[in-house]
Amino acid sequence: MHEKPNLQLSSAAADTGERPRILIVDDDPIVAESLADFLSRDGFETATSFSGPEALATLEKAEEDAAGHKPFSIALLDVSLPGMGGMDLLREIVKKRLGAVCIMLTGYGTIESAVEALRIGASDYLIKPVVDSELRISIQRALRQRTLLQENRTLRKQLDRRHGLEAIVGADHRMRKIFELIEAVAPSRTTVLMTGESGTGKSLIAHAIHKASPRSAKPFVELSCGSIPETLLESELFGHVRGAFTGAHADKIGRFQAADGGTLFLDEINSASPGMQLKLLRVLQERKFEPVGSTKTIEVDARVILASNQPLEQLVADGRFRQDLYYRINVVKIELPPLRDRVSDIPQLAEHFLRKHASELGKQIVGFSPEAIAALQRYSFPGNVRELANIVERAAVLCRKGTIAEDDLPANVSGHEAPRPVLASDGDAPWVPMTLEEALKEPERQILLRALKANNWNRQRTAEQLGVNRTTLYKRLKVLGLQPEDERAA
Repeated sequence: MHEKPNLQLSSAAADTGERPRILIVDDDPIVAESLADFLSRDGFETATSFSGPEALATLEKAEEDAAGHKPFSIALLDVSLPGMGGMDLLREIVKKRLGAVCIMLTGYGTIESAVEALRIGASDYLIKPVVDSELRISIQRALRQRTLLQENRTLRKQLDRRHGLEAIVGADHRMRKIFELIEAVAPSRTTVLMTGESGTGKSLIAHAIHKASPRSAKPFVELSCGSIPETLLESELFGHVRGAFTGAHADKIGRFQAADGGTLFLDEINSASPGMQLKLLRVLQERKFEPVGSTKTIEVDARVILASNQPLEQLVADGRFRQDLYYRINVVKIELPPLRDRVSDIPQLAEHFLRKHASELGKQIVGFSPEAIAALQRYSFPGNVRELANIVERAAVLCRKGTIAEDDLPANVSGHEAPRPVLASDGDAPWVPMTLEEALKEPERQILLRALKANNWNRQRTAEQLGVNRTTLYKRLKVLGLQPEDERAA
């Protein structure tokens, strides 16, 4: 490898705000040195290699930063290299994700080879002898492409941190076992069933399994079955063709097809109808289905993770969930404990959410007072981790000091609730002045709480039992302070 010094930066390099390195790979030393001199005068730091294996070793060494140099931004590859040809070298660079954006150079180009190079991942394809202006334009495009790739990598790393195992907070022994299960099951395509109350973090666990799997670069698709009307659920899962039903104005792919090669997470699977359960059983067994209104069979390779906020064993015993489907999905089972059974994790979780919300709010809040932590640990958290996240967000918004105090917590958490409304059954209890609307809120709140707890916080089933539609229930829960604002907080 031959290094050339970095001179004044050209406009192409200046557009990126960096001093890029360019590797020139050509078996003709005269051509390689000529390109290196031209690019050095244009302000780039250059190096040359005369074979595919030598170039590959140079790129790998630069990525590892073994010689103290930054990685190469661009690689100019001659197509007609001896031994490992330019196309094969391009494939290796893309396969190993070495970071350099590749521009192909050839003395006898064809449309077929150009298309193939671009398909593999080259940024451009130039014919020798290369015109100076064309090379400058091509390098400028390649630098912009590399900037976009780096931004995408940064975003992906942020998402990995957000949804990976490190995003799951908890030192409780049950959580440690769940971490071990995630690491054990992630490499396979085995179906996973998660159970636990609403708000315990099932979506986060599903994301963590996907991120730890070989499918992490493929799509993660999520669907809450309980939030989709029964008449539309089949279309959401399997897609439909134009004209399949009223309103089907165009073909639509379903969630199974969208998750092909990746992971499909189906939450609230307990709400699926018997007919839908049968269709799910077939696609889980055969990995194939037909879109609504179509006779064409589609095969998919999607890893399926399912979750239920009700005990499926009891639903099977009650005849409300197919036994054969239960046995099919109950391969690896992860049971998420409610937050009230993980009291020791509450301080750590609260600090985790506080760091997140304080940063978003631009506030300097160092932590919680001992009294605030004690109040949080006394509270039963019917909404689990999701409810804790919202309580901490509220406290961070209201906090006027450097520490969250007990008074910053909601009254029902701190234990400083206003006197209970006096009802007819209270006899001679002293009257607390309030409006009729305020007096009626407390009994309604208690009724809704009991109904939600009886249904394991399944709002669809609660609405059905109370004889109201789901939208009405959501509105009342929000008015009464029982509806979490962030449906995905945990």
